[in-house]
Amino acid sequence: MIQAILWDNDGLLLDSETVFFELTRSVFSEFGYELTEEYWGIEYLGKAKRTREIAREFGMTPDHADRLIALRNRRFFEALQHPLPLRPKVRETLDRLFGSFRMAVVTGSPREKVEMMHYSSGLDGYFDLIITHDDVEWTKPHPEPYTTALERLGLEPENALAVEDSQRGLESAHAAGIVCIVVPNHLTRIQQFEKAHAVEPDVSAVLRYLSIDR
Repeated sequence: MIQAILWDNDGLLLDSETVFFELTRSVFSEFGYELTEEYWGIEYLGKAKRTREIAREFGMTPDHADRLIALRNRRFFEALQHPLPLRPKVRETLDRLFGSFRMAVVTGSPREKVEMMHYSSGLDGYFDLIITHDDVEWTKPHPEPYTTALERLGLEPENALAVEDSQRGLESAHAAGIVCIVVPNHLTRIQQFEKAHAVEPDVSAVLRYLSIDR
């Protein structure tokens, strides 16, 4: 029986992945490199390559990569001072589930940035638990983020449902033994989701898989 919904954050609840990509693409362009949505969606969001690794693949020197990343990170931190847009039907779905199921966020982002996003975008108070990059040694696609969430909630894998937007998130949930529904965004839709229980157009579809009076 499902007792808890475990949500990814970036690109699923909030449209932060679009903001992060556009800032990254802009800085790459300033340094003379063209970064496409397809490349970013597969290599960064799908295969979990870091920006520095991608910069090296583009032929950047370590010094150029460091300066590029510092500039992008500074601009992204500035963007977080303002509310980020929610993904479609997120608030309605969270409102519908709140009080009927335990809910947690399982993300690879640092806690400071997640708290900033949730505060400015009005997501504070919905979640019983937030697992971030700071809580684990290994991030997605490793199962540790999800096994950590299960341990802290005191649940078995069969008692949880994961909701993700990317291949690496799906791999993490699947490796932890948790059924996962994928809701791709425009950056991750080109990825492969063979291990998903279902692939849906928006998060409201989660309601169909739960025992809830709708």
